[in-house]
Amino acid sequence: MRRSSSSINGGWPACFRVVDLGCSSGPNTLQVISEIIDTINDEVICNQLEEDIDPEIQVFLNDLPTNDFNGVLKDVPTFYNQHSKNKLRCFVSASAGSFYGRLFPRESLHFAHSSYCLHWLSKVPDGIDEENRGNIYIGKSSPPNIYKAYKEQFEKDFSNFLKLRCEEMKARGRMVLILVGRSILHPLASKSCFPIWDLLATSLMDLVAEGLVKEDDLDSFNMPYYSPHEEEVRKIVEKEGSFSLDKLETFEVNWNLREAITMGEGTFVSNENQSGQIVSNYIRAIVEPMLIHHFGEAIIDKLFEIYSDHITEHLCFHDSKHTSILVSITKKVENTKKC
Repeated sequence: MRRSSSSINGGWPACFRVVDLGCSSGPNTLQVISEIIDTINDEVICNQLEEDIDPEIQVFLNDLPTNDFNGVLKDVPTFYNQHSKNKLRCFVSASAGSFYGRLFPRESLHFAHSSYCLHWLSKVPDGIDEENRGNIYIGKSSPPNIYKAYKEQFEKDFSNFLKLRCEEMKARGRMVLILVGRSILHPLASKSCFPIWDLLATSLMDLVAEGLVKEDDLDSFNMPYYSPHEEEVRKIVEKEGSFSLDKLETFEVNWNLREAITMGEGTFVSNENQSGQIVSNYIRAIVEPMLIHHFGEAIIDKLFEIYSDHITEHLCFHDSKHTSILVSITKKVENTKKC
């Protein structure tokens, strides 16, 4: 006799629903989902009884509507073939929309994952343009209220994100989140932070000096970004109250790829300028659409040539590690009807 279609394999759901929030597009898009499927498949094999039917997994790939979902979905048939020997049947679909809004039906998800997305805010904090001249984020010359505005926007956005996911997730549903953070409580209290946005602002100022960018255009541009301290994340999770905090830890990522060779993390940097170029290309891939929208396309190549030089110089003389935050949280049972 087979079990209920809603629960099999000793309580494992017949259809396990997973979402990758902020999946982006490219060759690595399906990598996380692949790991999740393999892990679940191994768990099913270990716990399956003879009378059980094989469960199914429904995967949602979420990002903004401007994401190249067509490119991602073209890789899905190959992805299916790679997992054809698994006991799990897998169904992949795209879900376009901001994760700062509702995306899925109430209590429909079992697991949510997001990697390096939640440090991006829903918008630039209001009213900071005129006061943050010469900066595009929290810079050394930014007045104290700029930090306060960014911090409050992150608190609002992250709290809203948790509330929305609580509505969409089943009781005891879990989320694993990774985001860029910082190791010190105040973002400007130490010179050890890798100033990604300071160097980009300096590069834009160089173009202002050359007459290629208007100073007013620079002063009106700010990044919708905030890298929190781990204690800020902890306080928001606890205050919002929908999820239990299972794990909160930080780890460092090395930007200087020449140092990574010594540490056994890479084998492909051949000269002192290449680390700066690689980091510059990485940041360009992330922020180029925003820069084109605000400044136009004509300056982009020149901007990132200058930016690469500034990064190379910085990496020669400064620590190049930055902090990431890993968060694992589980929806509280008592909040199932409250969300």
